[in-house]
Amino acid sequence: MKRVVPVVTGVGQCCWDTLAVVERWPAEDSKTEVGRWHEEGGGPVATALVALARLGMPGRFLGVVGGDELGPKIRRSLRDEGIEVGGLVTRPGAASQRAFIVVVPEQGSRTVFWQRPTGAPLQPAELPTGFLAGSRFLLLDGLLAEASLAAAERARAAGVTVMLDAGRDRPGMRELALQSDYLVAAERFLLDLGWDGSPDGFRTLAPTLGTPTVTVTCGSRGSLTWSDGQLFSVPAFPVAVLDTTGAGDAFHGGYLYGLLQGWELDVTVAFAAGVAALACRGLGGRATLPGLAEARAFVAAQGFNLPASPPG
Repeated sequence: MKRVVPVVTGVGQCCWDTLAVVERWPAEDSKTEVGRWHEEGGGPVATALVALARLGMPGRFLGVVGGDELGPKIRRSLRDEGIEVGGLVTRPGAASQRAFIVVVPEQGSRTVFWQRPTGAPLQPAELPTGFLAGSRFLLLDGLLAEASLAAAERARAAGVTVMLDAGRDRPGMRELALQSDYLVAAERFLLDLGWDGSPDGFRTLAPTLGTPTVTVTCGSRGSLTWSDGQLFSVPAFPVAVLDTTGAGDAFHGGYLYGLLQGWELDVTVAFAAGVAALACRGLGGRATLPGLAEARAFVAAQGFNLPASPPG
C-alpha cells in the first residue's frame, strides 16, 4: 500500500470524551437517567485532523497524553483514522485530558466538564526535526503555548501555511495570531477581545489581529470572514442536530480541505460549514463526520457549486 504523506501537521490538545444524553438538565441534588452513553477521542486539533482524514487527507498530530488507561485509547483513536502519531508524547505517571459532556437534545444544549492533563505540556525541544516534512499547513489550537509558538515560527521559516483555531483569548493567542495566515476563531475569542457581535464591529476588529484572513464561527448564525479588506458571511446549514460537540473542529477540517484544493475562500468556508453541520447529526465530535462524497453532495444541495477535486 502506498504511504500517504501528511499534508497537514497539527500541534495541540487531545482528550477522551464521555458523553451522556438526558431528557432535561437535572435539578441540583437529584438523579437523572441517561438515555445513551458514548465515548470517543476528542480535542480541537485532533478532531479537525480526523475530519480531514475522513475527507481523504490523513495528517500528523503532536501533543501529550498521560500514562493512564486513556492514553492508549486517545492514540488509537487517531492512528485508526490514518493519522501519524509519532509525535504524540506519553507522560508516565500522568493523567490524560478527559471530558464529560451532558447533551440535552430537546434544548439543543451541551455542557462540558473537563480536566486538563496532569503531565507537562509539550515543549519546543520535543518538536522533532522533521515534524513538518511534507506538510503544506500547520494547524494549532494554542493550548500548548510555547510549543505552538515554536512550531509556528518553524513553519513560517519553512514556507508552511499556519492556521490558528482560537477558542478563547488564552495567554499566547495574540502572539500566535501574528504568526498565522488564517485565524478561524470561535465567537467567544472575539467577544473576549471586545467584539460587539455585529458585522461592522467584526470588519473593524479583524484587521487589528495581524492575520491576513480571519473567520469567526457563530453557531446557528453561521460565520463571518474578513480577507483582503473584504467581508462576507456564510449561513449555518440546516440539519437534524443531536449534538454540537466538535462542530467547530469539523469546520476547521473542512476549511483546510478547501484551502488544500485551491478553492475560492467563500466556497471553502461553505464547505467547512457543511462538514460542521453533518458532524452535528450524531453524538460526539467524530461519530458522523462525513466522507468526501457525502460532504460534497450536501454542500451542493445548499446551492454552492464545488469545483472538481483533482484525482489522486
